[in-house]
Amino acid sequence: MDGLVQFRTEEGALVVVEGVQDVTGARLVARGDGPAQASRTFEGALSGVRAAAESALRVFRDGTLQPDTVELEFGVKMTAETGAVIAKGAVEGHLLVRLSWQPEQTPGRA
Repeated sequence: MDGLVQFRTEEGALVVVEGVQDVTGARLVARGDGPAQASRTFEGALSGVRAAAESALRVFRDGTLQPDTVELEFGVKMTAETGAVIAKGAVEGHLLVRLSWQPEQTPGRA
């Protein structure tokens, strides 16, 4: 059952996101009833996704590939109890990685 989850930021602002029922069984309220109250701050809910992004960037930047740019795209779902979780695509977690390399510039050529 999808619903709304209300998070408070560390600065006290309210952020309402569309969420999903999490595995702990926390019930999200219907849209007309108002949002469920999250048990963590918005920043705290996203900390796991941030750690996953930092780890993935380390893997792709520190290897032999040495791309000029690394782009990571996570599908993220917010839950009242668990916070942010990497959303699953068809069967597994959703993570899109784009690596790119710029052609080498030879001196004297524009």
